[in-house]
Amino acid sequence: MRYNRVCIESFGYELPKNIVTSLSLEERLAPIYNKLSLSYGRLEMMTGIRERRLWDEGTPPSQVSTKAAEKAIAKSGINKEEIECLLHASVSRDFLEPATATMVHDSLGLPSTATIFDISNACLGFINGIVTLANMIELGQVKAGIVVGSETSERVIEATIDNLLKDQDITRAEAKSSFASLTLGSGAAAVVLTHSSLSKAGHRLLGGAVRTASGHNDLCRIGTDTYYFDLTSPPTMRTDVEALLKNGLALGLDTWKAMQQELDWSNFDVDKVFCHQVAATHRKQLLDILGLDESKDFSTVEYLGNMGSVALPITLAIGIEEGRLNAGDKVAMLGIGSGLVCVMLGLEW
Repeated sequence: MRYNRVCIESFGYELPKNIVTSLSLEERLAPIYNKLSLSYGRLEMMTGIRERRLWDEGTPPSQVSTKAAEKAIAKSGINKEEIECLLHASVSRDFLEPATATMVHDSLGLPSTATIFDISNACLGFINGIVTLANMIELGQVKAGIVVGSETSERVIEATIDNLLKDQDITRAEAKSSFASLTLGSGAAAVVLTHSSLSKAGHRLLGGAVRTASGHNDLCRIGTDTYYFDLTSPPTMRTDVEALLKNGLALGLDTWKAMQQELDWSNFDVDKVFCHQVAATHRKQLLDILGLDESKDFSTVEYLGNMGSVALPITLAIGIEEGRLNAGDKVAMLGIGSGLVCVMLGLEW
């Protein structure tokens, strides 16, 4: 995919105030740790995640998505009347029906002429939203739009702990398949995209590549189709961590080569890198296999955990706030989601 008329104007994000350490989660699992002779501190040692942030009870996805969107729109300088598309792109949603985009659109007071809908594709949903909106802008269908999403990981974590403690016959292997759920964190993100003729920032989205390996759709699954206000079926997630990493790295390398060819980039052309934040070990191995200098990457996973679809945009937004990007920088956005699907995008800042 190539873009000639698409610009990224601004990011907005919202983080929970509640900090939950990895050690505190392990302490709640003391009966399991003692029974299986597991050492405390292993969760941080294996993932590099020392803490994550979680929303207050009763915080629906649309509420924090709206806050992130308000910030992004305010930073962009684009009037709300000019927003012609809103895509809500995350796993978490208020209801099965209607689309969470309807709540966010209404709360923001966007025009009735705006196209709105939800996109969901595991951890890749937000990046898919950027691509979808960019396609619409490039085709001339809209001149300005916003992609927004939020992840609420509280119930997955609580359900995981509850199920582990209830399992009288728990084994190390069964416990291990649930531990990825304990790396999750919560957050909300939004990004405003515009046609270049409307852009004030001039940060160009150049294009990228997509690759799919759907034969690995069984490696990470949330078994119950649920929504925020469904209190009867808390979501639980099972993950084959080793297989997901192995096959994800192979897919990432394939996608990276395709992106380099599409944008005519070499590794030396890349000034900054922002990855989907899963764990410190995953990040390092991905950068190694792609041959990218780790010093070019920016990480938040140590204190925010794996925030699913909003991990990459929030990390990029924080990097921008901290002055990590300079005018003219070539920036690689490396996204991947269970299934497996990978999208990598290139920006010129």
